[in-house]
Amino acid sequence: MKLTPKETIELHGFNNLTKSLSFNMYDICYTRSREEREAYLKYIDEQYSAERLQKILTHVSDIIGAHVLNVASQDFEPAGASVTLLVSEGPVENAPSEHFEESPGPLPESVVMQLDKSHITVHTYPEYHPDEGISTFRADIDVSTCGEISPLKALHYLIRSFETDVMTIDYRVRGFTRDKDGYKLFIDHEISSIQNYIPEDVGELFDMIDVNVYQENIFHTKCKLREFDLNNYLFGYKKETLQPDDLIEITERIKVEMDEIFYGKNIQ
Repeated sequence: MKLTPKETIELHGFNNLTKSLSFNMYDICYTRSREEREAYLKYIDEQYSAERLQKILTHVSDIIGAHVLNVASQDFEPAGASVTLLVSEGPVENAPSEHFEESPGPLPESVVMQLDKSHITVHTYPEYHPDEGISTFRADIDVSTCGEISPLKALHYLIRSFETDVMTIDYRVRGFTRDKDGYKLFIDHEISSIQNYIPEDVGELFDMIDVNVYQENIFHTKCKLREFDLNNYLFGYKKETLQPDDLIEITERIKVEMDEIFYGKNIQ
């Protein structure tokens, strides 16, 4: 059976497919000293405080059309934050057909429909190398939904909300729903790759690879920035002030950090 929008598939009861998006982003910085590292961690805590993260998740709920029922948020010491939103459904009358297609979702200004019961969470993890030099900030965002729309439609906005060097994205569809004749539907939209939900102008900036298990409705995409300006990774000074040997060493350390995160292994 070819999957088509709800307007042409009459379901038996409620669409109870569970769709889960896990979005992990990494921001890397070169910090030469403890003072620079502490300044970077302070900057990260201010930039991604629980208050700002709550605003980001609220925009995500707007994009997927969910109603926020409850918010739990916490800033941690010495660093990090966590926010959880419990959201509920509104009336789903006419699901726009574009939500069944592989295409980037809208930004917060464009709210398109309501969604079934779900939750949205974010946790942040600032960390650093014990020998100084590299500091890394990670944010883990999970969007879990039930109903027609895929949480992948929030991916466009999430990518633009964070300064991202490496992204790891997982998408899974679980359970089944039935049409009026009792035929089970284990997925209600076409999907071949998460990459098709990433805007073209963003995708051009990254090297991307897929590891998908189509028969199990499991999709996995990893993205690594292709090129970077070293000035965006230095904290409190510019690359023009560095000696040539230092410039080469710092650039290499940042590249190795990106590669290790992207490939999921230590590189000597």
